[in-house]
Amino acid sequence: MAPPTPLLAVRGSEGLYMVNGPPLFTENTAFQRESGKNSKVFAFSKDGSLFAWCNGEQVNIVNVTSHEVLRSFDQPKTVCLEFSPKSSVLVTWQPYTTSKDGGAGVPNLQLFDVNTGKLLKSFIQKKMQNWCPCWSDDESICARSVNNELHFFENNNFSTIANKLHLQKVTDFVISPGDQPTKVAVYVPGSKGAPSFVRLYQYPNFGGPQSALANKSFFKADKVTMLWNSKATAVLVIASTEVDKTGASYYGEQNLHYIATNGESAVVQLPKNGPIYDATWSPNSTEFCVVYGFMPAKATIFNLKCDPVFDFGTGPHNAAYYSPQGHILVLAGFGNLNGQLDVWDVKNYKLISKPQASDSTYFAWCPDGEHIVTATCSPRLRVGNGYKIWHYTGPVLYKYEVQQNAELWQVAWQPFLDGVFPAKAVTHAVPSKAPNDEPKAAQAYRPPALRNKPVTSSKLHEDEPPQNMRSKNGDKPLSKTALKNQRKHEAKKVAKQEARAEGSQEVTPASPVQNASQNAAPSITSGDPEVDKKIKNLKKKLKAIEQLKDQAATGKQLEKNQLEKIQKEAALLKELEELELGV
Repeated sequence: MAPPTPLLAVRGSEGLYMVNGPPLFTENTAFQRESGKNSKVFAFSKDGSLFAWCNGEQVNIVNVTSHEVLRSFDQPKTVCLEFSPKSSVLVTWQPYTTSKDGGAGVPNLQLFDVNTGKLLKSFIQKKMQNWCPCWSDDESICARSVNNELHFFENNNFSTIANKLHLQKVTDFVISPGDQPTKVAVYVPGSKGAPSFVRLYQYPNFGGPQSALANKSFFKADKVTMLWNSKATAVLVIASTEVDKTGASYYGEQNLHYIATNGESAVVQLPKNGPIYDATWSPNSTEFCVVYGFMPAKATIFNLKCDPVFDFGTGPHNAAYYSPQGHILVLAGFGNLNGQLDVWDVKNYKLISKPQASDSTYFAWCPDGEHIVTATCSPRLRVGNGYKIWHYTGPVLYKYEVQQNAELWQVAWQPFLDGVFPAKAVTHAVPSKAPNDEPKAAQAYRPPALRNKPVTSSKLHEDEPPQNMRSKNGDKPLSKTALKNQRKHEAKKVAKQEARAEGSQEVTPASPVQNASQNAAPSITSGDPEVDKKIKNLKKKLKAIEQLKDQAATGKQLEKNQLEKIQKEAALLKELEELELGV
């Protein structure tokens, strides 16, 4: 049986409608277009069988296959919608308002039974942040955060609270995906010098810190993002502060923590300083990708021991997206970056394509694992609104731009359950059906005197190439010590090759530094290990200064700290001379 064709829901000032996915790219006429600008929000159910939206008058639910309207609810001010995992409950949220006399407002969070249309429960939920209750995948448990407590309901019975987890100042929680037993990750921010912490519990064992599966405390956290892997065996915690007290970053400071349900925890060591832009689990739950560091950012895949497996090098990236099947990874650069997409074959770590989706504000994989949608939406960008559907090999298969003065607000693929679309072999060529008219990068201005001369590189940073972090003898990643020793051996090889090259050259008049180093070449020892160590370090510094001077002589522009090193040459020579005279 052929797999189904995913639909793409589109909402904007031109109305709400559905588009047939690849290879058709035509409007789905079975779904009646909701014209006008009043459509505020829409949502698919997790299995993609139901579709709900608010048109400013009421909330409607339709069957995606038959397009029959199943339910309508009188909720005209709804701005948020969500289905429970098994599509049995629809949750709506309206902005909270109080009565004119200052009394308590009416409940604004509504839970409706999709099958009967009955209102199951109403709550007061003042803030839009974390507005939606969280369910386990089998809907046996539902949880809400209420005044430093987590309230748990069982089997969608909202009349009684089945369990409570009380923690002082608990601000966030995430329920694990997958089958039972259900686990809960909770975050409590630090206060008065005490650290923040994240704890993992197994429902319903909430008997204090001793009953926790794992506990990780840390400083430097104003807020956190907690990410479960799909097998519910570990959580990634991105802890971030609003302000970087060192002044190194405008975006605050971030750290990445790993916490496993078996009690293990670690700080993920990132080789490059700077912000953590994104962290995402692979669908196989055994690896995760992190995009981090000052631009150009690095992207690295880590295993469950938090050891690096593959380093993608540096580039203009600030987001990572695994395909639903986990066989392809896209490294993207949106926002103030140029929209470059690096598409990688994760199994073989080979680059497939490098398309460019300029001005994109939205990215999503199609459930088939072969197609991608990128969109430019308002209010993030109010000009050039539209969307494109790509094949992962690079070509644009379909492109739509809204009419002048119109806006695009939201696009989303119809979701499907895991296993509906099995992973296919990675290919490298698909014919393009739409011209990719991405604007070519404008060339830098060159004054007339330089226009007929060769272009010299003007990069502020040299890009680092991709690097496989696994050992040659097996799949086990190299430890930090092994990596350090490997670099030392490589440096020694380079030094030997340079020495041979120097020996084959003609003898040239030696500089003062060379004379000093040559005179000091015989291994004279003072008998004092500390003095010998100082002499060795001084020679090392003088050699580095000589290399910097050679670079300056070839016309390379040196950094401020490198120039300061050269200025210290005389003082280092004097210190070396005094130490050697002491010998």
